[in-house]
Amino acid sequence: MALLSDPDIERRLSALEGWRLTSAGEIELDLQLADFAGALEFVNRVGALAERANHHPDMLLHGWNRVRLTLSTHSEGGLTQADFSLAAAIDGLR
Repeated sequence: MALLSDPDIERRLSALEGWRLTSAGEIELDLQLADFAGALEFVNRVGALAERANHHPDMLLHGWNRVRLTLSTHSEGGLTQADFSLAAAIDGLR
């Protein structure tokens, strides 16, 4: 899968809600859920999506109700369409 250009990344990022580009060149989303159970349930739903897509984000459940998701295509060394497709699918879970 081909790496995306900076203009492509910016265009795709603008279509996503709450995602940002990190200094490491990944896209990242921070969420605050109602409670720990809600955060854990959300992480599990993201995990199921990731398995179906065979594309896996870094996931951090921290505090008692916060989740951070980070996406990049490690095998390509940057951002690809797979990252933005999964991010859009994750947005559909919110």
